[in-house]
Order: sequence, then C-alpha cells, then structure tokens
Amino acid sequence: MNLTKILSIVFLLAALAVGYRLYKGVDDVMQEEKRIARIEARVIEKLQMLREAQIAYLASNGEYAGNWSDLKKFIEEGQIFIVQKTEETKLLDYGEEEITITYDTLGAVNVMDSLFNERKYPEFNLSALNVVPGSGGKTFTFFADKVERGANKILIDVFEIKDPAPVNPDRRANNNEKALRVGSRNDASTSGNWE
Repeated sequence: MNLTKILSIVFLLAALAVGYRLYKGVDDVMQEEKRIARIEARVIEKLQMLREAQIAYLASNGEYAGNWSDLKKFIEEGQIFIVQKTEETKLLDYGEEEITITYDTLGAVNVMDSLFNERKYPEFNLSALNVVPGSGGKTFTFFADKVERGANKILIDVFEIKDPAPVNPDRRANNNEKALRVGSRNDASTSGNWE
C-alpha cells in the first residue's frame, strides 16, 4: 500500500466520522424540539381544561375557585345548570318595543359529565389535574383573587394558572416570563398566552 491509499482511507474515515457527528448533532436538536413540542401540547391541553373548570366555577359560584381543593371538589361534585332564555317583544301603542326576557332552569348536569367526560378527555385524571405534564410532579402555580379596576374601584374576579418550570429554554428566560399560562393576575382575562 502506498501513502496515497493510506491517506485516502484515513480521510474517508475522518469524513465519515465528521458526517456522522453533524447528522447526530442535527438529529439530537430535532428530537429535543419534538419532545418540547409534545410536552407543551400536553401542558396547553391541561391549561385549557383548567380554564373551562374556572369559567364553570365562576358561572356557578360568582367567583373563581381560590385553591386546588375547591376547584377539584367542584369538578367532582358540582353541577352546571341548563338555562333556557326566551325573549318576548311587545309593540307598545306609541311605537316603542318592550322586551321581556325570561330565564327557565331546565335541569342540571354534573361538571365531570359535562366538561370532562370520557369522549372529550379519555385519560382524564382529577387527582393529577394540577400536576404539570413532563415536570416530574411539579404543580401549576395557582392564583385567584379580586382586583380593583377603574375610577369607581369596581372589584373584578381574576385568576392565573401558570407552568412554574417550563421545559422550553425560551420560556425560562427572564424568570419564566414567557411560561405557559392561562388567565391574568391583573385583568379579567381567560385567554392563554399561547393563543
């Protein structure tokens, strides 16, 4: 074997090694991005469930649940009333209209059967509702209160449920400023920051 063949083999092996390392590096980044996307999708789904529960709690109790145990108890034992709204418009003598609105309660359904039924969430687990998916057992941060708004200092109900330890490094920047959350501590909002 001459020197040219030996160098060719060495360079070929080196090129294959570098090529594999490049492939592996790109593949590892792609796999990590897919893993983060899967976990965030599960976190978002859970935040959507929690939003639905808080909205139903507000409709039934006039305020948001203040802690996990109240919210879980409501999901397990609470009911959502089915209300029928009818409007009747009567034309008065002088051309004005008088509208009469009537509300009739038709019945009630359990929160669990209505919002968290088997068809909608086949793997729903009430005891793990406050646990952040992919976090190793960490729970969402929970805030509910009333805040003053406007010149008249009107009290409005607010809530915020937030992921305390995001898996996405971009969301961990600035003390988890962009962490997935639903609601707001300052405004009457039920939107999530992923929407």
